[in-house]
Amino acid sequence: MLWVLRPLLLALLLLATLVAAADLYKVLELDRSADERDIKKAYKRLSRKFHPDKNKDPGAEDKFVEIAHAYEVLSDQTKRQIYDRHGEEGLKAHEGGGGQQYANPFDMFSSFFGGGHAQQQVRRGPTSLTEFEVTLADIYNGASIDFVMRKRILCDHCRGTGAASTNDIHACTGCGGSGVRIVKQQIFPGMFAQTQNTCNECGGRGTVIGRKCPHCGGNKVMDHTAHYTLEVAKGMPEGYEVVFDGEGDESPDWEPGDVVLRVRSRKETGGFRRKENSLYWKETIGIDQALLGFERNLTHLDGHVVQLKRSGVTQPGKSSGHALLMLNDLLAGFVQTIKGDGMPRFENPIQYGDLYIEYNVVLPTELSPDLRKKLSEAFYGSGHSSKDEL
Repeated sequence: MLWVLRPLLLALLLLATLVAAADLYKVLELDRSADERDIKKAYKRLSRKFHPDKNKDPGAEDKFVEIAHAYEVLSDQTKRQIYDRHGEEGLKAHEGGGGQQYANPFDMFSSFFGGGHAQQQVRRGPTSLTEFEVTLADIYNGASIDFVMRKRILCDHCRGTGAASTNDIHACTGCGGSGVRIVKQQIFPGMFAQTQNTCNECGGRGTVIGRKCPHCGGNKVMDHTAHYTLEVAKGMPEGYEVVFDGEGDESPDWEPGDVVLRVRSRKETGGFRRKENSLYWKETIGIDQALLGFERNLTHLDGHVVQLKRSGVTQPGKSSGHALLMLNDLLAGFVQTIKGDGMPRFENPIQYGDLYIEYNVVLPTELSPDLRKKLSEAFYGSGHSSKDEL
């Protein structure tokens, strides 16, 4: 009986090992086929997102430590191979049978982003700022918007060296690999001045390329169309800047800068207008509705229906700003306020501002004799003449 169960037990043990081996990949939101570049990019994105100085959510620090450990293992080729085959237990055995020995995640973060002494002079590429327009409905409801952006990335083939292979990279003979040349110049007999100039043969790099990379033509970078998703939060303020860390142009000479999207609502004629947490709507009514009252339905930005109801005389409203609303009322212009139907508050999206309805009364272009007579009798009595008075 035991020999029958043994293959099943071995299969279950192997399955458990594979599940355990996938955990660190899940921490970095990667699959097992991820390459070195994918691992580095995932660590860069997630470590910034969950760094305790930036993310104050409960559990963010623990997540930051997990991300650092996952990167420490998967970025090391030897550790990754052991982990893929034997899981965490295999790593423990490889490290001498002790407990898990995490590297200091904050030191790792500092070193990765140029905070250590050895990396203090790492250059950072430029940050790009783009005005990004969305609909007011997207800001009201919240939305995930996919978009593409052209950028430059390191060549996949040469990884930014510009050479067809590593064997095609040679030390510059003009400077001996130092990138600079020492030039002696005689000032007068017996006295020389010594200057240090950038080597003109290698451009100061210290290396020259024998055969250029066929994929990028030796340019080291290539054009790339990158796909992104912008998460628009409910009630996001006008001009709010969303930062995509490290998604700027890549170069072998610098760390990529950021991409910043400045989000604004698209101007639309005849639609809702926004001012901070308030919404404004202009409703057009006829003279009969202004005098006799009316009931209408207004479809809001999320599809729910707002009932507009007036039983008395409605004066036309002329202002659209908070400061003028009370003054407008005093001047007999009517602006209807509907509480809680404005924009969601960004800091607390379950709370809403107010909706202001401004009424635009349209007068008829001409009156028929019969209608003129009836209006004259209604306003002035039956004995009043309905003839035009100039």
